[in-house]
Amino acid sequence: MLRSTVRVAPVRIAARRYAAPALPKYLLNVPALKETSLDNGFRIASEDTGGETATVGIFIDAGSAFETSATNGAAHFLEHMSFKGTGKRSRTDIEVEVENMGAQLNAYTSREQTVYYAQCLKADVPRAVDLLADIVTASRLDDAAVEAERSVILQEKEAVEAQPEEVLFDYLHAAAFQGSPLARTILGPERNIRSLTAVELRHYVDAHYRPPRMALCSAGGVSHEALVAAGAGAFGQLAAGPPAPKRVQPPFTGAEIRLRDDAMPLAHVAVAYEAAGWRSPDFYAFQVLLALVGHWSRTAPAAQNSSTRLAELIAADRTAHSFSAFHTPYNESGLFGVHFVAEPACVDEAANSVITEFVRVAAAATDAEVERAKNVVKASLLLGLDGTAPNAEEIGRQLIAIGRRIPPAEMWARVDAISTADVRRIATQHCTDAGSSMAVAAIGPINNLPDRSLLEGYSRGRIL
Repeated sequence: MLRSTVRVAPVRIAARRYAAPALPKYLLNVPALKETSLDNGFRIASEDTGGETATVGIFIDAGSAFETSATNGAAHFLEHMSFKGTGKRSRTDIEVEVENMGAQLNAYTSREQTVYYAQCLKADVPRAVDLLADIVTASRLDDAAVEAERSVILQEKEAVEAQPEEVLFDYLHAAAFQGSPLARTILGPERNIRSLTAVELRHYVDAHYRPPRMALCSAGGVSHEALVAAGAGAFGQLAAGPPAPKRVQPPFTGAEIRLRDDAMPLAHVAVAYEAAGWRSPDFYAFQVLLALVGHWSRTAPAAQNSSTRLAELIAADRTAHSFSAFHTPYNESGLFGVHFVAEPACVDEAANSVITEFVRVAAAATDAEVERAKNVVKASLLLGLDGTAPNAEEIGRQLIAIGRRIPPAEMWARVDAISTADVRRIATQHCTDAGSSMAVAAIGPINNLPDRSLLEGYSRGRIL
């Protein structure tokens, strides 16, 4: 029972089930999500999938997109500081407690979300919640601890910048979303890492780690009643704080960023268009388009037997070492495109192959390949149900991004409802229509990569 001193709103349990003749029975047997909201807006959600273990996490509607140019990097800096000790636990205390539970503790920061989570035995869920709450709400943010962590973050930044793909996608965001918060990197610039203060980090926590923008989510062998009791005890007395910043759609800019480096052996190129965000009606259509374009690598075991048209073309012509389509959704926008790696002499042919595929899909995607892509998406959906960690992450991500958990049966039905005409429509609207824009990022030996305006013109039917 909840203590009377804890103010908890009446429990609201979402237990919808979606029954349709075409739905596989196992989708209808997925445990119903249970949800509770505290008086201060803090949400608690769980799916009891059984078993002896559970994943529990705190999901926060905050990331680098909520920073300013002066504080860019604060969210990631806080992620590092969270494991260095709190008001009642030293760093050693945290490590010993986690080890004694046999648990795993981790965190990550993205542009729009920050997540702290633990994987543990089901009996230890209340202890894990107490630990996570202490880390999130009471991390030790004194000047000495902040100074000690700077060098660690600078080393991480150096390691990240040594990975071409990481740099490439930061460049792509900077080009496509220039002038908006999504253009900022997650780690922030070196000058900020060297200058952020404990006071600025505390201000970030006070502004963004507020109950209405947080959710405690768990999947596995978890009792919702026990989770609510633990969550209410840890977060029920927090003030709701100011409302979240208004979500606005960032402008998408047709632009490019290139870093030519002929000393690199291979060129890394990303071509992207504006795409559907988390809450867009076209979100699942983009997921199908993503699967239709696909991915390929020379080193893959089945490299010569690829199922997508673009993979067949590139495998036959050997114009690239690899390619991968991507759909990166955000609250009010997203990116869709292809990242490819090619020899310097083949960069133009690889780019031509990618854009030719966009044009072909917009004009002539077939029922057969759309059906195959839908099966890929549905298989991915089922794989996402396999394990407590992906389940908990999906629950938390959806609660923060769209305000509710979409049941697997509903996701399946939405994917099933996508038609070939839907795929052609979004490919036309976003990739080949005269009103669409293309963003390009490229690094390495890219002298043979055509100018962005030429690539964009070709996607609209002009000769490359």
